[in-house]
Amino acid sequence: MFVAIGLTGAAGVWAFVVLLRQLYYICQPSEVLIFAGLKRTTGSGQRVGYRTVRGGSALRIPLLEEVMRLDLSNMIIDLRVDNAYSKGGVPLNVSGVANIKISGEEPGIHNAIERLIGKSQDDIRHIAKETLEGNLRGVMASLTPEQLNEDKLTFARTLLDEAEDDLQKLGLVLDTLQIQNISDDVRYLDSIGRKQLVELKRDSRIAEAEASSQSAVKQAENERITALRRLDKELAIATANAEKRTKDALTRREALVAEVQAEVGAELARAEAELPVQQERIKQVTQQLEADVIAPAESECETMMADAKGEAATIIEQGRSQAEGLQELVESLKRSGDDAKRLFLLQKLKPLLTMLSETVQPIEVEEVTLIGEREGQVNLSLATLLRQLQDSTGIRLLNNDSDAPTN
Repeated sequence: MFVAIGLTGAAGVWAFVVLLRQLYYICQPSEVLIFAGLKRTTGSGQRVGYRTVRGGSALRIPLLEEVMRLDLSNMIIDLRVDNAYSKGGVPLNVSGVANIKISGEEPGIHNAIERLIGKSQDDIRHIAKETLEGNLRGVMASLTPEQLNEDKLTFARTLLDEAEDDLQKLGLVLDTLQIQNISDDVRYLDSIGRKQLVELKRDSRIAEAEASSQSAVKQAENERITALRRLDKELAIATANAEKRTKDALTRREALVAEVQAEVGAELARAEAELPVQQERIKQVTQQLEADVIAPAESECETMMADAKGEAATIIEQGRSQAEGLQELVESLKRSGDDAKRLFLLQKLKPLLTMLSETVQPIEVEEVTLIGEREGQVNLSLATLLRQLQDSTGIRLLNNDSDAPTN
């Protein structure tokens, strides 16, 4: 009985394990499991009749869900387009390699489930190839042969941008695209290649010439830098020597200044020592001058002052005497009346006649007659005048009143 119970339990466990293996699904990293049968809402709000599991495991609901697998592994597609017209009407042959896969992210996964579920990889590869070749022809029609041949990276990038929307609608992702070869049957690209070869050679020669010129310029620049460094070094040496000479000159100058200051100090000390002696000598010379020069000069000055005072007193007395005489003469002239003028003229006539008598030969005057203004009226003053004239000149004048002859 216990054996039967154990066998029954073992059979039950085995049946559960078998059932679990039929209901439990494990998803590989390179695939997606689609549990179709029940409605659900996606992250974008779309209602679909399935749920997806990627990179994990899940249980299938018996009788309500069916499990399908969608391979996400990479697929290599060889692209080949022959006699595709480029911009300008030149037919070209293009070959390349593309790597595509089914998108594992929303919303591309939903597009892939709707369009590619149940299809084999060959069918999916064929669909992708036809799509890419169609896009390739469209891109070639918009580019010139030169652009297609010279810039293949731009060509591939343009093709990626062109095919992205179409592949996204299919639920496919284009990982990489490589353009391997571009050729033509009319040898148009060969002529372009020869032209490019010539241009390349030309550019090579130009580059070589530029490199040579740049090398020469660089060499000249290096020589200039070397010369400048040498000049800087020589300038530094000359500056150092000049500074040294300057310092030596300053040192010698300080020594000379100190020597001169010492000499000046010695002279100043000697002068300061001789200063009292010179001051005493100045006193002696001053005293000697006072005794020899100043005192006699003062004595002579006093003597001259005394003489001047005496002469001045004499002159004053003479002047006073002359003034008194003149005063008496004036008074006498006033007393003489009208004859005073004539008498004064006769007094002045004496020196004039003396001077004239010295300049001419002696003459004999027999008779001089004086006639008065009024006849018979000659006063005593006239007689006095005639007597003075006779005394001074030796000429005897005759007075008409007395009838006395004069020689």
